[in-house]
Amino acid sequence: MPAGKGIRGGSAVAGLVLLAAGLAPGSAAAASLVAEGSTTAAAACGLSLGSVTAGGDQARRQATATVPPTVEPWWVTADVYAAPPRLSSTLVYEPDIANTHVHGWVVIGDSMYRSSYDTGTDFQLEGAPRLERLGGGWGTFVAFEDAQYWAPPTSFYRHNAYGLRNDGRLFRWTVDTKGVWHSSGSYAGFSSVKSMALISKTRTYDTFLMNLRGGALYTVRIPTSSPMKPVVKVVRSGTWQGFESLIAEKCGTQGTLLVGIDKDTRSAYLYAFGHANGTATVIQSRGKLPGTFADPTYFRWGWEPDQLNGE
Repeated sequence: MPAGKGIRGGSAVAGLVLLAAGLAPGSAAAASLVAEGSTTAAAACGLSLGSVTAGGDQARRQATATVPPTVEPWWVTADVYAAPPRLSSTLVYEPDIANTHVHGWVVIGDSMYRSSYDTGTDFQLEGAPRLERLGGGWGTFVAFEDAQYWAPPTSFYRHNAYGLRNDGRLFRWTVDTKGVWHSSGSYAGFSSVKSMALISKTRTYDTFLMNLRGGALYTVRIPTSSPMKPVVKVVRSGTWQGFESLIAEKCGTQGTLLVGIDKDTRSAYLYAFGHANGTATVIQSRGKLPGTFADPTYFRWGWEPDQLNGE
């Protein structure tokens, strides 16, 4: 069973909420989200925002980091899912001349599935979508992401997957070249996390940006070594509690473009991050995205190969 059966957790650590509480309310980390810095690189960045509607359609919108930011609807593929997934990893699209192949991981009900389908030039389904069940036990998971890294032109390749359970334990699996999942560690202490977005993939670590229910924002670097020992750094101590979903994309050579989605108000906001460096991280607010963001599930559209280098 992929959802952590047989995984032995590492030593428990203090919850992230305790780390946040240790910051003085008047510190520089609690200041405005808008930091001083050049906006030149951010202006050229874009993020492919994916979503699944309540009716099971799959959509793609392109957010661009202008000021104010813009959103362009690209396509909607109808009737991808009979029951909309509760969680989705980054979905990869592989276009060729005639059609596009899409694949990734989704959680529907209590089960994880490999999701794939093909579309024509009109972005509508060519043939039936495919769901291959990996296993059950996912009903208690609140976040999931897939992290594949390779370094062309070398042959080095690795594939990790991460799931956050509702009791605050973060799990990691290593996926081999045959697609078999192997438990490779877990770590407690993340019970205050509201959402998370992958911002870095390197040969030796993956890094997530996580916001807490109390408002703090952290980077969590997870080395690929065992035992699993995340390295946690505060980025901001407050004001980030409103987002139920965080979606991240590469911006420039060492930055990140981030969309935060507030499902209560059905609104989204765009931020340009400099290279993640704790409380010294430069964050530029690009403003509220136009439109309504009411879909139940959001994710990032990716491609092969793509790299994230935010930390």
